[in-house]
Amino acid sequence: MYHLSEFECSLELGTAKAKGEVMKMLRNIGSVAFVLGLFVALFVGIPWYVLVADDPAVPWWLQTAVFCLLGGILVVLLTVALEQSRRKKPAELPPAAEPDTSLLLLNSDAVPGRETRKILGLVQGHTVFAIWLGKDLSALVRLILGGELTEYTDMMGRARTLATNRMIAEAAALGADAVINVRYMTTSVVGSAAELLVYGTAVKLTA
Repeated sequence: MYHLSEFECSLELGTAKAKGEVMKMLRNIGSVAFVLGLFVALFVGIPWYVLVADDPAVPWWLQTAVFCLLGGILVVLLTVALEQSRRKKPAELPPAAEPDTSLLLLNSDAVPGRETRKILGLVQGHTVFAIWLGKDLSALVRLILGGELTEYTDMMGRARTLATNRMIAEAAALGADAVINVRYMTTSVVGSAAELLVYGTAVKLTA
């Protein structure tokens, strides 16, 4: 019976990873092309038609309305993009620089081998996460072809980590030793955006 050597296994894994990265890069290129095409059609094509086309003639008040509409959308997009670039690092990290790794998290109502000395109260962490339009397009294609929606998997993983770290920071501020009865809840907000809430009971334990 033929067995793959450790080197051959690592080589196959490396090849598979490289192929995955190439596919991801191609998906990103397709997503960017889609978004660029949409923006050009909206912010170049429509203004060009309004200004150049004579048949049918576009009245001045409709021209003004179109430019107000497109200008408003563009301003909102630019301001949101600017805020995202400024908050990129804080958005990926919890309010606390480093989460307290010594704090226990359990979904049971007791810590085995230790007794609850004091209940400090409810602690929670939440976030509302979304992915950009290009990744939404990739996910829609996967809905047709089947398979794991990796874009949403990554999104929810990041949201879960962020919400959990925020809950840990809140519990650490209370001086808790553990958070028991930990529960996660997910709610759809709008479009592909989802709220993830994690909550539990912060407690002090006996030594």
